[in-house]
Amino acid sequence: MSDNNIKPVEATIAELKPGMKSVNITFKVMSTSEERSVDSRRDGETYRVIDATVADSTATILMPIWNETIESIRDGETYRLTNGYTGLFKGNLRLQLGKFGSIASAEHPIDEVNETLDMSAEEHSSRF
Repeated sequence: MSDNNIKPVEATIAELKPGMKSVNITFKVMSTSEERSVDSRRDGETYRVIDATVADSTATILMPIWNETIESIRDGETYRLTNGYTGLFKGNLRLQLGKFGSIASAEHPIDEVNETLDMSAEEHSSRF
């Protein structure tokens, strides 16, 4: 079965687990890190990345934002991620845009967020 046949999953941040694919989720950007450069071991290119802390009413999670998408993300704004996925970075859960995902301004802003549950704080094994 190819990835094109995966049924989209509507999720909240607290429901995210390692290895999820085709995730649709609405979140508010709480903060972003300073931009940094990352050299790819795969193709030798240099890419730009920031880490965004994003939240909804259930929890927070870290989400790397790459290259040209950086300019479209603003602290305090609410966005809708379509066809994202979850992955692990150094054993910690991350929400990922990926090359098949898209991000757009959400129809309705998120006013209340839960910053007490950080889904990126728990360490996971690399098997999922």
